[in-house]
Amino acid sequence: MSDKNNKRTLNFKTEVSQLLNLMIHSMYSNRDVFLRELISNASDALDKVRFCAISDEKILEKDSDYRIIISVDKEKKTIIVEDNGIGMNEEEVIANIGTIANSGTKKFLEQLDKGEVKDSNMIGQFGVGFYSCFMVADQVSLETRKAAEEANSGILWSSSGDGKFNLQAVNRATRGTKITLHIREDAAEYLDDWKIKEIIGQYSEHISFPVLMPEKIQQEEGEEGQDKKKKTEEKTELKSVNSAEALWLKSPRSVKNAEYESFYKSLSYDFEPPLAWMHNRVEGTLEYSSILFIPKKAPFDLFDREQKHGLKLYVKRVFIMDESESLLPNWLRFVRGVVDCSDIPLNVSREILQDNKVVRKIRAALVKRIITKLEELAKNKPDDFTILWTEFGKVIKEGIIEDHENKEKIASLLRFASTENAKEEVSLSQYCERMQENQESIFYLCAENLEAAKSSPHLELFKEKGIEVLLLTDRIDEWVSSHLTEFNGKKLCAANRGEGQEELGKIASKDTTDVAEEVVDCKKLLEKLKSSLGERVSDVRESKRLRSSPACVVTDDAQMTHNMQKIMQAMGQKTPETKPILEINPSHQLVQQLNDGKLDNFDDWAALLFEQALLAEGAQLGNPGDFVTRMNRLLVSKLDS
Repeated sequence: MSDKNNKRTLNFKTEVSQLLNLMIHSMYSNRDVFLRELISNASDALDKVRFCAISDEKILEKDSDYRIIISVDKEKKTIIVEDNGIGMNEEEVIANIGTIANSGTKKFLEQLDKGEVKDSNMIGQFGVGFYSCFMVADQVSLETRKAAEEANSGILWSSSGDGKFNLQAVNRATRGTKITLHIREDAAEYLDDWKIKEIIGQYSEHISFPVLMPEKIQQEEGEEGQDKKKKTEEKTELKSVNSAEALWLKSPRSVKNAEYESFYKSLSYDFEPPLAWMHNRVEGTLEYSSILFIPKKAPFDLFDREQKHGLKLYVKRVFIMDESESLLPNWLRFVRGVVDCSDIPLNVSREILQDNKVVRKIRAALVKRIITKLEELAKNKPDDFTILWTEFGKVIKEGIIEDHENKEKIASLLRFASTENAKEEVSLSQYCERMQENQESIFYLCAENLEAAKSSPHLELFKEKGIEVLLLTDRIDEWVSSHLTEFNGKKLCAANRGEGQEELGKIASKDTTDVAEEVVDCKKLLEKLKSSLGERVSDVRESKRLRSSPACVVTDDAQMTHNMQKIMQAMGQKTPETKPILEINPSHQLVQQLNDGKLDNFDDWAALLFEQALLAEGAQLGNPGDFVTRMNRLLVSKLDS
């Protein structure tokens, strides 16, 4: 502000105005979360000032008694939430609360439009928690001063949620933030102390700072024998209404399931309890405590490359860093939790963490612990593992590419649809148990979607011989298959490549004895097709895999598949030019007629044979218009004959 003594009125950005309108005319059933959000913000502010005080004690202003105070005034119809945390200056107030709508606000509105935000419990996930106070208040003011700054640098922000807010310079003797809510008539229940305490117990019990509320104490004075009622006077004391104890430092045996669930919800802003958790305290040459949670539902930003994911890092219970990505690999970014270590310096930075030996040891131990937990779920709680895989399977697959040390164990967690049962996904171990006699390889097929995979001509011989084929339809599967070349000594072979054909010949057909196929001499046809197709193919050869289809295209083992090319191109990346191999089925009537010279317009038929094979593979035709024209020409010629 050019003149800090003048009150200024500014307009919210459009996204914030939309958000406030939603909060004021709240469609949500659970408005309790407004207090959770304000307490969480206050706790973050206290974490920050405590961390800054490590390098500069002056920032505390001789006040190291960290606290959050909540006061309720029924007569004034107000609730005040105050902390002595880091506080904010003018620029930070505007950036965090005022005119600039952060990405979380936009994301929240987008998810709301899609119908994916159905409960107010979720608002914390989007970083828009402060605005939830307008669910219960018709007027909100925020008075704040940043730690170590002059008293007259305080800022008073206020708004009634009507699309604008006021800013005014104020004198504030203490650091931190004070938020005053003027409670709406329809939210009068929140003016009862018991209601506030109930919410704190549900959502904020394990905030690691004391949450204090004023409590009236009756004190009796006077000599023994006198009428003490006349000498009684009422005083008010601040008393903690939460445990203010770090849950991760407790013995796992002493913590109840309800406490873990409550802590998880306060940590993650999730409205559901976690699917599973791990609580460990390690002592010895390396000392640390950790609580890790596996959610039931994937967060909205799981695949947002710009979004940071990670664990909260504490050193000797001092909060150091939020979303510390150094503690877990990227493929485990869905795991939430806390790590508290005594062997890391308090002034550690993200750059130092990346090269810290202690962090590397903790990271390795955490990864093994999580993998063990996932294995236990798969073995003992298959229904829970199915939930996990549905939500996070694509992310777990990234571990095959990123985490070479644990690749074999991660591979055992993978699940895929297959020709045996496309609805119930199978593990690689289960596949190996069902392999045919003389089968030495694990066969798979990558396709754009499940329907395309199931109808692929590449599966015809496999179906005849009763060989199960894994159907890989996630975009990441193409990369996974290029990194996972074997499992438990069994080679993985792509059904749409040249590999594995010799092995298939050794496996008998299902339910019948292999019948010797009629030998058809089609060498001249192969040469003629290759000449007609020219540069469009690298080779034309007789197929051993086809039974009902006339032709298919096969990718050379060293080349990129059509599906991989589509994925890369969709990501805006250039792909090398590849020429597929055309395989023809000599027993098919169309191929036989071409071989016998019974069809005119050979070049048209050759192109049609190749193009329909490309379409079956899910590839894009270079010129769809030419394909349609050619098809119509051939149809007319057959009608005239």
